[in-house]
Amino acid sequence: MKKCVFAGTFDPFTAGHADTVEKCLALFDEAIVAVAENRRKACLFEARERAEMIAAVYANEPRVHVVIWDGAIVDLLQRENTPFYVRGIRSAADLEYENADFYASRDLYEGLIELYIPSERDLTYVSSTLVKNCIAFGKPFRNYVPKAVFEYIERKMNHV
Repeated sequence: MKKCVFAGTFDPFTAGHADTVEKCLALFDEAIVAVAENRRKACLFEARERAEMIAAVYANEPRVHVVIWDGAIVDLLQRENTPFYVRGIRSAADLEYENADFYASRDLYEGLIELYIPSERDLTYVSSTLVKNCIAFGKPFRNYVPKAVFEYIERKMNHV
């Protein structure tokens, strides 16, 4: 059985992230979606909330497993017994960043195989930052996130 890891902060999980997961499922038997605890970022949602949103998106997809990870991704890959690390790419800037990260990670885990999945053209501008800005300014964001994520955020905003 082939599986991959797709990791990110996912604050929140966007339509672009979902597109990448769908492509992972076309290539692999299982996709581990790792919600990263990124200490350098101030997140709008707690890791538990981000994981709950993603789990809601894939509630009927047993091949997707959501984990919260606070460590080096190479350690998660080794724990999951897979060399395949998937990264979504929207732009040349993303590619440059991911390439630099890849070479550093390869030094830590020689077996690492990183796969870059390009974004669909209509999703290249969609980012978690865009969604957070829409939320902050009370602007519509429904089209930028999966339905389950939108509903989760709406429930949270209405109960705060």
